[in-house]
Amino acid sequence: MRACAPLLLAVLLLGCAQAEGPVVIIDGHRFSVEIADTPDKRALGLMYRKELAEDHGMWFVFEHEQPLSFWMKNTRIPLDMLYFDAQKRLVHIEENVPPCRRSQCPSYPSGQPARYVLEINAGLSRKLGLKPGMQAEVR
Repeated sequence: MRACAPLLLAVLLLGCAQAEGPVVIIDGHRFSVEIADTPDKRALGLMYRKELAEDHGMWFVFEHEQPLSFWMKNTRIPLDMLYFDAQKRLVHIEENVPPCRRSQCPSYPSGQPARYVLEINAGLSRKLGLKPGMQAEVR
């Protein structure tokens, strides 16, 4: 049994490491993220959520770099939207975007071509000092 203990420990640790899920790191700040990489996942986004843990977010992935625009239809929590180019460099931040429960909601454009968007809790980008030009790493 003693000979199996190191192997069992290694298997358990490997399982825990894989269970963490994807993360986005910006300037040393880690966000556990859900990936929205299909049209249906991108359309649903964070709609209907009542809360979002401070170190969590949603990472939207598009096929090509292009001007993007997001809205907050049926979103219940205020968010910051961070737009990234194809090299995962932060190109634009929309801060403190309010929820929208109306039939027509305003849109929030990227301002320049982007391929990725990270949605996090409102005010967090300012609190963490995130700025355009910073690099994101996805693991």
